[in-house]
Amino acid sequence: MSVVNRKSLGATLDALNEVWFAGSALSASERREAARWIAGRQGLPGSYAGMFAPTDEEMAESLRLFTGERIVSGGGARHILGEEACRALILLRVPDREVREALEGASRGMAARLLASRDRARGMYCCARCSVALWRHLAVGGLEEADPERWLRIGVETLKQHRAGDGRWRRFPFYYSVLALTEMDMLAAIEELRYAAPVCEKLLKQNPTGDVYAERRRVLARRVLERC
Repeated sequence: MSVVNRKSLGATLDALNEVWFAGSALSASERREAARWIAGRQGLPGSYAGMFAPTDEEMAESLRLFTGERIVSGGGARHILGEEACRALILLRVPDREVREALEGASRGMAARLLASRDRARGMYCCARCSVALWRHLAVGGLEEADPERWLRIGVETLKQHRAGDGRWRRFPFYYSVLALTEMDMLAAIEELRYAAPVCEKLLKQNPTGDVYAERRRVLARRVLERC
């Protein structure tokens, strides 16, 4: 069954993220189909910074992050889906010229935004949800021209400054932030996961609900505790 949902960039990215989250693999033809479809949305009307545009149909709906938190604005949805689409193309590793050129075009647009905001962003870009999406993109090697190591380092420092004292962070979506931290190879990221561990322990003591987002959160919580 194809992972591509031609009516929804978000649904396509969610299906891809589920494959990677589960440690599964796609065939070469599946990877090529997904990469080419995503690439075809680069720079279309509604794209953020020339990245990848959601469809009109999905923008009429309420969108959610991979870990279930809701995306609360249209601009945020366009930005987050653009970052996630860039990340997906990097992970799909399809060598086609059209895919490479689409990713390069998207990267130029977003890197220019980052470089322009370098001195005033202080670890964040746009809102907290958008910042975490950016970190996920950077953590897989995206936007090399925009000094990703610096953005990730300052980003985690900023996250620490927003600790609420109960294992969570103010402003930042908890599970999406935890997901991003598990993808970073940084001591500071491990420290934030240790801070979040009590929330993960509490979640695993609750009865499963069967909801797809709840199950993803439980898997993520177990991984955090194993890593800490």
